[in-house]
Amino acid sequence: MGLFGRDKTTERLEELDTFIDSDWKPAAEQQTKQVIDTASVREQMSQRLDNMLDRRGVAGSMRSQLRKADLKLTVSEYLAMHVVVGALIGFVGFVLRGPFAAGVGFVGGLFVPRVYVTIRQNRRLKQFNDQLADILNLWVNSLRAGYSVPQAMEAVAKEAPPPANVEFKRVVAEISIGIPMEVALNNMLSRIESEDLDLVFTAVNIQREVGGNLAEILETISVTIRERVRIKGEIRTLTTSGRTTGMVIGLLPILLSLFLLLVNPAYMGQLFYGPPIGASIPVIGIPCGWPMIAAGLISMSIGIAVINRIVDIEV
Repeated sequence: MGLFGRDKTTERLEELDTFIDSDWKPAAEQQTKQVIDTASVREQMSQRLDNMLDRRGVAGSMRSQLRKADLKLTVSEYLAMHVVVGALIGFVGFVLRGPFAAGVGFVGGLFVPRVYVTIRQNRRLKQFNDQLADILNLWVNSLRAGYSVPQAMEAVAKEAPPPANVEFKRVVAEISIGIPMEVALNNMLSRIESEDLDLVFTAVNIQREVGGNLAEILETISVTIRERVRIKGEIRTLTTSGRTTGMVIGLLPILLSLFLLLVNPAYMGQLFYGPPIGASIPVIGIPCGWPMIAAGLISMSIGIAVINRIVDIEV
């Protein structure tokens, strides 16, 4: 990483993002366009903030998470989203329950964008894993039709549904501008952290070094992946009861507390307020309800984690 700005790798990756989104078209459809820099004041400020965060080493991880979720956001925009969401939820809490609820809402709102990015990553990874067997079949058919490996990946980029077509489109674009195939495949694997995809790319790299019939290798891997997906589906069906039980047990105390808070606020207020309504811990002066709530949440989290661990069976 440079001392006064972002490293060259980051700059090239972001230029490639722009290139893929706007100019890239496969093979004969590729056209040359003139890119005109029309950066606004907001974009310039965002660029400066990104540079400052890069110099402090905090932007790389966030940028990687955004790429995995396929979100076209800069690090500064992502951080601004945390503040905006926190402020909105805090304002709603202030209107409904006062300053304390505003503080709790603001702190809770800071985690909402991160949770959204994680959910989007998991959903995208699941979609890709579900598509991988069909992608391999398309790849195998292209190889048997006489295509080279890059041409077969280009066919996948044209025919496959998202998110697979987006990722293979990027790989083909990277190869077309001179990036070695092994590096392009590793870049895709860093965005799609799939064990099955790792197996596929390992087979491709080994075949390029020692030779062999890649079509047969990928067909065998495709059959294996289909069996794994089928077994995982059966396991998910058999463990539905356990996962549902853990969810109900985890949500029941929270929902019951919210119901009692709406029906009888004075009764529930004894948890959150000290004398004369409720009781406080001696010396410390904290209402007794807060440590009880904290202990309950910790116990519930441990129980949910144990249940998830039990029903999470590796295939």
